[in-house]
Amino acid sequence: MAMKRALIVVDVQRDFCDGGVLPARHTASLIAPLNAVIAWCIQNKVVCVFTRDWHPANHCSFLSQGGPWPAHCVQGTPGAAFAVGLQFPESALVIDIEKDSDKQNMSYSAFESTNLEAELRARHIKAVAACGIATDYCVKATVLDALRSGFLVSVLTDLARPIDVNPDDSSKALAKMEASGAVLLTSTKWMATDSVFA
Repeated sequence: MAMKRALIVVDVQRDFCDGGVLPARHTASLIAPLNAVIAWCIQNKVVCVFTRDWHPANHCSFLSQGGPWPAHCVQGTPGAAFAVGLQFPESALVIDIEKDSDKQNMSYSAFESTNLEAELRARHIKAVAACGIATDYCVKATVLDALRSGFLVSVLTDLARPIDVNPDDSSKALAKMEASGAVLLTSTKWMATDSVFA
């Protein structure tokens, strides 16, 4: 029997895509192949989890409140919406991050101050595959926390997009994830195997 697994799509939101206020690199090439994997997950009853920054307008991380970032992914605004064209299954689980004005997620992880772990446990998920935005921030932090929580973790390298403030940030992030126990592979390889941990 195949191990029950989930796909975690990290923060593929308009403000983090081309034309947004905090865009990652090469996001225009992400949506079509990501949609193909999501469609495969639906067909094969793989749980899809979509994380999103969901900030109030006065969030403590914003420059206007003394934080480091310009206002982004404000609740209910176009920038907080999932990327244009991204397929969103009716059965998908949405995990909102930093939805309170006074709580700042310093690690960038989708597990911090959310119910993500509990939701995965409730669905008997043993293994997760992470992708999305950004390789060197939220994807990395989410992967590392998933590993700490005891999940088996894959990183879909063709479906992650970096910020790369420094040119090697994303390569260092991938190396850190792999050294911590994650399996790096393409989405095609992930879909072709019942479990990469067998």
